[in-house]
Amino acid sequence: MALLRKINTKARTEINSGFGVNASDYGGRLVNKDGMPNIEKKGVGFLEGISWYHTMLQLPRWKFFTTVLLFYVIINFVFAFIYLAVGIEHLVGMNPTTFLEKFGEAYFFSAQTFTTVGYGRISPVGFAASAVSSLEALTGLLSFALATGLFYGRFSKPKAYLRFSTNAILAPFKDGIALMMRVAPYKNTTLVDAEVKVSVGLFFEDNGKTRSQFFPLELEYDKVNSLTLSWTIVHPINESSPFYTFSKEDFANAKGEIIVFVKAFDDMFSNTVVTRSSYTFKELVIGAKFAMMYHRNTENNKTVLDIGKLNTYTEADIDYAFASEKHVANG
Repeated sequence: MALLRKINTKARTEINSGFGVNASDYGGRLVNKDGMPNIEKKGVGFLEGISWYHTMLQLPRWKFFTTVLLFYVIINFVFAFIYLAVGIEHLVGMNPTTFLEKFGEAYFFSAQTFTTVGYGRISPVGFAASAVSSLEALTGLLSFALATGLFYGRFSKPKAYLRFSTNAILAPFKDGIALMMRVAPYKNTTLVDAEVKVSVGLFFEDNGKTRSQFFPLELEYDKVNSLTLSWTIVHPINESSPFYTFSKEDFANAKGEIIVFVKAFDDMFSNTVVTRSSYTFKELVIGAKFAMMYHRNTENNKTVLDIGKLNTYTEADIDYAFASEKHVANG
């Protein structure tokens, strides 16, 4: 309740945040650092609740390729055992003596049939073996069609190749302080007409229950014509900010989450791309200043953007801001 009294009453609240107001029912953060909502859905079947296409598109690269490889290996194992069950004598051209050799020959025949390579050394005879090989060839064609679609979808999917700073900072700004976070493009893409929206959800105790209030944060500027270098997103803490009467201790003890949403136009894809991230108050560094990320190269003919410095900051004195009249009177 003490935090609720500290929130600036002039600050505009947000009722369409999509996260509700019953903070006691929240589990963990609202939005993960990668921008995905921290939500687990129940009440539907496992298969009904998963979009396999979206899942495969969103898998990390190493997981995607591992999944494809495992599927290829397992499906050929399955068909190899089916050929063994039908009878190895129905595969003409094989001369195995041991079970391991029989399985190996059946496995690689399965791989050739699945990929429709068909070297011709081994061929099926009889209805059962021919039916199994025909079914496997069809399965292979459908599987490669699906894999091709997934490869193309992953390759051609418009994506905002932007990285956010790990921490938000409370930094000196003009004659006061401001909440800042930083974002930068990290691939050879060109993003134009970039827009950003920032909101904060503050959690507080009210009559024994944890409640939340969401506030849109006014920014120094919320649009840039071209996002080619780093962009420090600045929320000045002034009379319209919900943090206007916060003391340094209030920032340190506050519970809540700052949600950042960035939208830009990728002129290569001719499409709008979006990304988001969030910061808890534990990820807020009080009294800091971001270090410069870009500099001219040695030949003085190009600007170098050092992505490794995205979260680099130095300490900064902001005690003077909290010693001002508004904080002495209210904090």
